[in-house]
Amino acid sequence: MLKILSFFLVFAFIVSASPIVSSKTKSVLDFKMKDIDGKEVKLKKYKGDVLLIVNTASKCGYTPQYEGLQAIYTKYQAQGFEVLGFPANNFGGQEPGTETEIKEFCESKYKVTFPMFAKISVKGEDQHPLYNFLTAKETNPKFAGDISWNFNKFLVNRKGEVVARFSSKDKPDGETVTQAIEKYLKEK
Repeated sequence: MLKILSFFLVFAFIVSASPIVSSKTKSVLDFKMKDIDGKEVKLKKYKGDVLLIVNTASKCGYTPQYEGLQAIYTKYQAQGFEVLGFPANNFGGQEPGTETEIKEFCESKYKVTFPMFAKISVKGEDQHPLYNFLTAKETNPKFAGDISWNFNKFLVNRKGEVVARFSSKDKPDGETVTQAIEKYLKEK
């Protein structure tokens, strides 16, 4: 009896400690996140917008993509497009800074004006629930799979559905990404 009770206690602990997404979570718009200044942001505020969700890093070979991200944000924002940047230190320690340092770097070096959020983990045991949702086969079967490196990108339509995924190598202002953005901006 003690073994059975111990098993259930361990199982309950593992389940409660896992960043599993609630069965009520149907969309990225269901999440609340902290922005880079520490303020809570309900992603529902972006309902009706096309979103490009990107895990970022300041000391990566792909860091110059901030320039392309800012360019597409500037180009498409008036049409209901948002870039959401999520700094992460999961790959080679390439985002070691604090939120204040990250914000200063992005604004001074790349003139970033799109929304940046607090640093999170996008992979591993401490993966943030948003990225669990984006990468899990149960919640995102078409575009599931681990984040492979910094600057992976998820395109989300106006309803909050993930409609495309792009690798780090896909430039945000490149033809592949911009064609997809334009396609979903046309949908109302």
